[in-house]
Amino acid sequence: MNDIPRASAETVDAYGRVAELHAVRAQALAGPSERATEAQHAKGKLTARERIALLLDEGSFSEVEQLRRHRATGFGLEAKRPYTDGVITGWGRVEGRTVFVYAHDFRIFGGALGEAHATKIHKIMDMAIAAGAPLVSLNDGAGARIQEGVSALAGYGGIFQRNTKASGVIPQISVMLGPCAGGAAYSPALTDFVFMVRETSQMFITGPDVVRAVTGEEITQNGLGGADVHAGTSGVAHFAYDDEETCIAEVRYLLSMLPQNNREYPPCVPCTDPQTRRTEVLLDLVPADGNRPYDMVKVIEELVDDGDVLEVHERWARNIICALGRLGGQVVALVANQPQSLAGVLDIEASEKAARFVQMCDAFNIPIITLLDVPGFLPGVDQEHGGIIRHGAKLLYAYCNATVPRISLILRKAYGGAYIVMDSQSIGADLTYAWPTNEIAVMGAEGAANVIFRKQIADAEDPEAMRERMVKEYKAELMHPYYAAERGLVDDVIDPAQTREVLINSLAMLRSKHADLPSRKHGNPPQ
Repeated sequence: MNDIPRASAETVDAYGRVAELHAVRAQALAGPSERATEAQHAKGKLTARERIALLLDEGSFSEVEQLRRHRATGFGLEAKRPYTDGVITGWGRVEGRTVFVYAHDFRIFGGALGEAHATKIHKIMDMAIAAGAPLVSLNDGAGARIQEGVSALAGYGGIFQRNTKASGVIPQISVMLGPCAGGAAYSPALTDFVFMVRETSQMFITGPDVVRAVTGEEITQNGLGGADVHAGTSGVAHFAYDDEETCIAEVRYLLSMLPQNNREYPPCVPCTDPQTRRTEVLLDLVPADGNRPYDMVKVIEELVDDGDVLEVHERWARNIICALGRLGGQVVALVANQPQSLAGVLDIEASEKAARFVQMCDAFNIPIITLLDVPGFLPGVDQEHGGIIRHGAKLLYAYCNATVPRISLILRKAYGGAYIVMDSQSIGADLTYAWPTNEIAVMGAEGAANVIFRKQIADAEDPEAMRERMVKEYKAELMHPYYAAERGLVDDVIDPAQTREVLINSLAMLRSKHADLPSRKHGNPPQ
């Protein structure tokens, strides 16, 4: 990029300097060349400024350090000193609320991070933390700028340190819109949410060439670290979309559900869905027979305002649902077992998914509603050897540590340790409700009868008839719908048709909840 010709101080007045400024700014706004822009569009990708325009309210963007240029020398860098140094930083508004943003410009050095580039990101991150406003990164970069050596690597360290400092203080959202390799992948992993676009965005620590050289495995970039891989297999990505426009629109929607920082509540909106609306359809959606599956998402859609639900990690660990919605205009988090997948059991991935979600909601003052229909933890050698004990403990720790309003609702099964872990009253749920179809027990009636009445069944003339009799007896004595309520372990057994009204009234009461935590530097959660 050629510099704007500078006029001498003796021959230029203030008007000339202003004209020179406009010329410099126009060059910075245009980017390196029309050819570079065309190349970006040819890949199905928008430019950094086009992405920022989609993210922020029209005309609200204020840029920081637009005229910054690197000072590196060697390897031809001294001849290439474009304005912005390959990253655009600043702040604007999303639905009228302040949001900070930085966007890699792939047209300049492939979006690679150098010292000046990193310093700009450090500055905007510091500004976001100080202002108490969300930070969105639009990532499309080729990693560290090799020509600048260790200075570039140190720049990543500064980003990671600030990601950690901002964690739980301001919402951090990473939007992956191009390649993200090596250490650069760790900044998104430290943020609250990761969005990806299919075909054009990838994340991996070592690329296909390195994998081939070390292991001999042949794989494509998308096969190794594409959006579908991270949304459905690794769990790195929370959301995946087909195009940038839809992806960025969903980022705006997510921001509308989050507070500005950990000292504020999520924004409340007017509610046109009657708070007292009866949910009769739930009686048909949820079979009374605990062995029959159903779609818990439909239950959630029936409960929340206007059926609007934003599911997080929708394609990963599908046996548990983590979602954001509104009840009476207030943002709530919903954690629920999904009977359609693995019968809704808890396993390693489900425990991790829910634990991180609960922690995020607690950090940002989002009340948590837990819907239980859980037959237990998934049995198996792979689960035990994979550490289901410590992974399950992550979810237990997250709930026990959460101070936001917490309401649990038992729809059908709630068996064993999984019942306790899923925000039971005994670990601190503020209110616990159950439907008359609930079955709360140490285990299912069949398994319990086989253990308790083993001798009687074995000695009986007709063991199968005896087993059936004992199962009925166990259900009648210890698994009837009011057993837990009679012992104060459930606050009330409610009509499913009144669920929405009950939840909204309960949340209103808990709005001013305050909980004191013990004095400590931080806890030591299971890993």
